[in-house]
Amino acid sequence: MTHSTSARDVVKAIKDVDFPAGKDRLIEAASRSGAAPEVIKALRAIPPEQYANREEVARSVRVDPDSDLGLSPAQRAEQAREGGRPGQSQHLREVPKPPIEEELDS
Repeated sequence: MTHSTSARDVVKAIKDVDFPAGKDRLIEAASRSGAAPEVIKALRAIPPEQYANREEVARSVRVDPDSDLGLSPAQRAEQAREGGRPGQSQHLREVPKPPIEEELDS
């Protein structure tokens, strides 16, 4: 699945929002700011929760794993291991097969 928006696009679209804010207010603000349809679609896909800040929204929105969250590879790995808050989406990622599965597939 390819996501055509980035975390930077989402954060830019909600720059005028006062936090905490709910999903509906975020979508409304992005629409008023003239955000791209992909950004609106990404915001509609987030869990209906109260978000404390833009960073929580950026972590909750499904975007391309190589997008510009500004995280180092080590930080992305830590986030993948620990996960986010319950209900937040995680990046879809390819996970290599364990060696035993590769051997059995041969």
